Amino acid sequence: MAHPAPTREDALAAPHADGRTRYADDLYTWVQEQVALLRAGRVDALDLDNIAEELSDVGSAQYSQMESALRVLIMHMLKWDQQPEKRTPSWIYSIREQRLRYAKILRKNPGLKPHLNTMRDEIYPISRNWAADECHLPPGEFPSECPYTWDDLLERPFDLDSMKT
Repeated sequence: MAHPAPTREDALAAPHADGRTRYADDLYTWVQEQVALLRAGRVDALDLDNIAEELSDVGSAQYSQMESALRVLIMHMLKWDQQPEKRTPSWIYSIREQRLRYAKILRKNPGLKPHLNTMRDEIYPISRNWAADECHLPPGEFPSECPYTWDDLLERPFDLDSMKT
């Protein structure tokens, strides 16, 4: 009787012959073991498929962090513009914080720069819906496309004095 070919899940569940930790059982220990193998130059012993997967996840996480900062930044700017009578200092603080997060992420990950316009355009509808929910307005009360240039997003002043107008 022929045995079926092992799947990736089988490989994850199978114990290593040399007693190393399985990827699926203990990610932290697996990472430490992979780092030690890499530093020792034991490339032949590395779990390359799972290392590739983890590296891909790291890149995706950076992209998601950037999206998150832009989503909140745009949402607060929309609220600021839509309801000047309800402006609060917390909106200013949030805008400042998201700008700082954006700058830090981009400084550490300059490879994200070519994706920023696409990212902004993709997250705008979510920001628009959040702003609409928080302002208790229909989304149609906000522009259908992002009204902010990158200069607006990153440089437009927001201060407590502008709350008085």
